[in-house]
Amino acid sequence: MPRRTDVIYGTPCWMDLSTSDPERAKTFYGELFGWTSQDTGEEYGHYVIFSKDGAGIAGMVKKTDDLAGMPDVWTVYLGVEDADATMHAAADAGGQRAFDPIQVGELGTMGVLTDPSSAFVGIWQPGTHRGFERFGEPGAPAWHELMSLDFDAAADFYAKVFGVTLADENTGEGGPRYKTFTVDGESYAGLMDATGFMPEGVPSNWQVYYGVADTDAAVQTATGLGGAVQAPATDSPYGRFALLADPMGAVFAVLSLPTS
Repeated sequence: MPRRTDVIYGTPCWMDLSTSDPERAKTFYGELFGWTSQDTGEEYGHYVIFSKDGAGIAGMVKKTDDLAGMPDVWTVYLGVEDADATMHAAADAGGQRAFDPIQVGELGTMGVLTDPSSAFVGIWQPGTHRGFERFGEPGAPAWHELMSLDFDAAADFYAKVFGVTLADENTGEGGPRYKTFTVDGESYAGLMDATGFMPEGVPSNWQVYYGVADTDAAVQTATGLGGAVQAPATDSPYGRFALLADPMGAVFAVLSLPTS
């Protein structure tokens, strides 16, 4: 698949990992997805860029001491044209600020908010950094999904704040309600009504699926590296997937994709 060269506003454009053990994370994701890692240096707080075949895929940062009691987590960022305006719109629509927008040199401006279902989501106003450069292939993000405990409020919020169309999807008889984040007729992420099956105590959350050539092999590799299975490999109309956690507990999914 050709490189992705720009941000599609209102849709996922980047992910990063907040981790308690960056060195172990480098090894784990490097072995699992074939990622290489580059430390961006003191100027950017030693933020790490994960790449695959020279293309930027995701980022990683060591958790600060004040977040030591929080779980390791992957954060999904939606592309926006104006981070400050988005934060104001989010507050007006029932969201809350988690981290105010900050400029990251010439790279862009980032912030984090919570939606009305209490899911954390990042926002990224791009500068020179335009987001992940590959999508929909092994070793790259393949899908993003908001598992929401307040489906209607979340759908209304993202449509108002991010200017995307939330299009209904048919999940079959008895299936959960589902909508897709759609821009110019193309779908870029999903919103699932998770009230019927979310484990007790698990809040609404954004989930990233990374493409793999073989889900069962990826599960075996991940567990061999100290990861854990959160939900076993399952077939779906879109490919075989599994929900995993890295050795420090950060949760992500893998999805089988064609290799060519």
